[in-house]
Amino acid sequence: MSRTEDGGTGLDEGPVRTKDVGPRSSGRPKPDQPLRARWDPTDDNGRPRVDRDAQPEYKKQSALGRFVSTYGWRAYAIPVLTILTIVLIVVTIQDGRGSDLAPTAAVNPDSAARNTDISTETRPIGAPTGDIQAAALPAGTLPQGGPFTTQGKQTFRVLRGAGPKVGTGGQEYTYTVEVENGLNPQDYGGDPTFAKMVDMTLANPRSWIGDGRVSFRRIDRGEPDLRITLVSTGTTRELCGYQIKLETSCYYPPQERVTLNEARWVRGALSYQGDDIAYRQYLVNHEVGHGLGYASHEPCRENGALAPVMMQQSFGTANSEIMALDPDMKANRTFVCRPNPWPFPKR
Repeated sequence: MSRTEDGGTGLDEGPVRTKDVGPRSSGRPKPDQPLRARWDPTDDNGRPRVDRDAQPEYKKQSALGRFVSTYGWRAYAIPVLTILTIVLIVVTIQDGRGSDLAPTAAVNPDSAARNTDISTETRPIGAPTGDIQAAALPAGTLPQGGPFTTQGKQTFRVLRGAGPKVGTGGQEYTYTVEVENGLNPQDYGGDPTFAKMVDMTLANPRSWIGDGRVSFRRIDRGEPDLRITLVSTGTTRELCGYQIKLETSCYYPPQERVTLNEARWVRGALSYQGDDIAYRQYLVNHEVGHGLGYASHEPCRENGALAPVMMQQSFGTANSEIMALDPDMKANRTFVCRPNPWPFPKR
């Protein structure tokens, strides 16, 4: 079959029907007319309409049915995945609570081990003593970091500031916040920052006020029960000793001095992995703990648990690390704890 030049097929197609070119309401508008919708809902073109309400076999589809028809199998998968997600969140929270609650019982200090006459001691409390093998020292090595003063003037100034009593305990401890003269304020953040960290740490319910036995009140005049002091490394060694070649802190009873080594305050400890704020809270709580009478250090009591605050966390949170510094300690050498700056972490 071939087409002719005028578009025909070359066959006899019968009489030619002419198209109705007259105007129609549903036809395409002329070029000079505005556009309009192709379907007019008000136009009754004579076609019969289905009365669905009159057909008993037809049922209107509910919203849920339309949702299922539209999304198919996904309509069932979405709520199932939502429920599974909620269950997973609940299980995760419960597991997190359980893993924290169980070790907490092994963290709280044993009040029976407290020596309330600790101020009568004449030797430093808390600094490692004895001969330590060099192989045991790297765990407590001072991290890299900012500068600190190696030798201050061995005199101290009391920082201005007094506050109300914090805690409900009947045994009140007054304290001053002090800094050794000769330290560079730019290294440790300045006197106000240091004092605020001490105050906020002791006022925290997770600190020593948490068990309701003791309370604290800061003073800046008179004789305090505790002198919480930032000290240069050289003076720290004078007060705490330097039997092992590590930067330590301690409580020095003859001066009621809670001795905080500035080198540790600035650089922290490897076990805290750069969390300087948490380490400073630990440093305050640990050394104040010695001042309250908790003279002995504690090991990690449960593998994976929070470390007791009286554990020597400056030198590590693994028993194998701290037992090298304290050969008389009895504990499971394989246990490793998590860093913890608080005596009562769940209060």
